[in-house]
Amino acid sequence: MTASRPPRQAGKVRAARLTDLAALGELSRLCQSDDPATRSLGLPVSGPPIGVFSLFRLPLGAFQPNDLLYVYEHSGRLAGLVRVERDTTRDEWTIVELDGVGIGDAGDIRYRLVQQLLREAAKRAASRLHVACADADGNVELLMQAGFMRYGEERIMFRAASTPLPAPMSESAAAKSGIRPTQPTDSVALLRLYNAATPAPVARLEGVRLQDWERQGTHWRVPRSSLAPILRFADVEAFVQASPTGGKDGTQLDAFLQVGVAKEDQPHYLKLICRPEADPSALIEYGLGIIAARTSRGGDHRNDHRVIAPVRTYDAPLDRRLEDCDFESIANVTLLMKETLVRVAEPALVPAGVR
Repeated sequence: MTASRPPRQAGKVRAARLTDLAALGELSRLCQSDDPATRSLGLPVSGPPIGVFSLFRLPLGAFQPNDLLYVYEHSGRLAGLVRVERDTTRDEWTIVELDGVGIGDAGDIRYRLVQQLLREAAKRAASRLHVACADADGNVELLMQAGFMRYGEERIMFRAASTPLPAPMSESAAAKSGIRPTQPTDSVALLRLYNAATPAPVARLEGVRLQDWERQGTHWRVPRSSLAPILRFADVEAFVQASPTGGKDGTQLDAFLQVGVAKEDQPHYLKLICRPEADPSALIEYGLGIIAARTSRGGDHRNDHRVIAPVRTYDAPLDRRLEDCDFESIANVTLLMKETLVRVAEPALVPAGVR
């Protein structure tokens, strides 16, 4: 006995139009609610203290010409959307939003949106596709069915606005702790720090290169995190903490800190990379002081002291150091990636032989 397959949805996937913006905004808000008929990536939580739409909302100024937005239309109504940010420097795409509406249809709608995205990625020679999601509502299963692989997890650490920020650290205190802004000449030391703090399989998959660290400061995708899209709404600065001994060549770094001071409704952002044996507590305090300094002087920054920090599970005890600075864990996020290019062995010198 054979069972007949359910009929495929009669809707279609197409590129979004300017006239869709109002409907897309409503669809996005609806999918971040607790309605059982909706599905989303669930970043980082579906309700208070942070709403997903407030984190990743789409003002026209943040939607760049090389980004992609596809919708699922059925009977003249929008029932799904996928939004992708493209990093043209590294030919990498990041799925920021993947929504579907319908008690029985949301999964199929989102799968068709992902398939359309994969076809576009193949046409445009994207090297990797990244996505981060909550392990709920079939998110991980849907993406793995489309060929994505799960390679890591992050804890989302949150510092409430009601907790006062520390006073900015003085220049002399920062110098005593070895803290200073990053410089173009730090690229080699930053790559070494990244490789020391990151497991080899993850570093191989993410493929961060020396050129990426040389562009650090304007290239906001390095280091990668699940919440990096909110940096489009922020002014980004980067700082390092030098090793007291300097290592073998005097350039060794113990920790790296990326600070995003929000200009919109998003929380401020901290991203840390630290050697396992180092203590980044002073660097965390310095970053919080930078946020306090930037938000107290007025200008275009909001006086909103919420701070969010993604921490990889292998970065422990970074989460403990953040908890010491009044952060708390609010969500766990799964990281997935799909490579569209075939890996080959990198050229290397080998010992010569005589036959």
